Amino acid sequence: MGYAKLSVLDSLSFCFVTRNRTLIAPIAEKARSLGFVAVGFSRPERPLFFDQFCSWIAAGKHGGMAWLERHQALRKDPTRLLHGCQTVICLAYPYSSRKPCTPDGFTTARYAEPKKTDYHDRLRPLAQRLALTIIEWYPGSKTRVCVDSAPILERSFACASGMGFIGKNNMLIIPECGSYVFLVEILTTAFLSLSNNEPMDTQCGSCSRCVDVCPTGALDGPFSLDASRCLSYLTIEHRGEVNDEAGRKMGDCFFGCDACQEACPFNEATSSRDVCLPSTAEMLRMEARDFEEKFGKTAFARAGLEKLKGNIRAVRS
Repeated sequence: MGYAKLSVLDSLSFCFVTRNRTLIAPIAEKARSLGFVAVGFSRPERPLFFDQFCSWIAAGKHGGMAWLERHQALRKDPTRLLHGCQTVICLAYPYSSRKPCTPDGFTTARYAEPKKTDYHDRLRPLAQRLALTIIEWYPGSKTRVCVDSAPILERSFACASGMGFIGKNNMLIIPECGSYVFLVEILTTAFLSLSNNEPMDTQCGSCSRCVDVCPTGALDGPFSLDASRCLSYLTIEHRGEVNDEAGRKMGDCFFGCDACQEACPFNEATSSRDVCLPSTAEMLRMEARDFEEKFGKTAFARAGLEKLKGNIRAVRS
């Protein structure tokens, strides 16, 4: 299997692990100019963790996310997503380590970034700009951009590329950056000549902070997640109300949960908050029109106003 890796922080330069530097470097530098902090390259082969994913689905640990049961043939073989695909380019884009907060002290998961447009809509144009550059440099090639929407096991390919490793909390962890990143993939028919890096082994060692700190026990062991118990699932994807038991374990966070990432030593330890939201009382009074105007293009739209109100009532009770 052929892989090449690149990672970068604002204070660091790109690090290449490839003999064909002239083929990889321009793409990596372009990605950097667009704000991506890590890039990896791999072949569109059977995903590293495909069998584990299928076992997880078979065990019913995916909660009510029935769409994860579909399109397994596509997940197994990404060349079905783009005919003639030769290379998978994995990209990581950072989000703030500051926690969005209301004036009365309630918070959301960091990825929500409620002052910004939903990450799907922000990152797709950036990745498309890189995809167009690839087409210019490899005339006749085709590309497809995937931003957490197509049935592709993105963490498997990111891990296979050597960009990072899978932590015991099942997150992709980039040693230089941590796990506060969005993942994007570009499938391309361009055959990029890659070196022979191996997937990065886990660097968790004996650490089990993420498992120990999980409020609901959704992380029921290292690398094992019962999504039906996860507060991120319960406050965003689950269509029903958050029950009283889960509500008591939400702390002050009414949308998502960052507990397992906050505990991870690869992430910046910070309690910094960004007071950028209306008070919870204002949100409970909010009408649909006001919500659409203020949050209709943000990550909150995924849950919707009534779901958010239910979450707020649960966390305040």
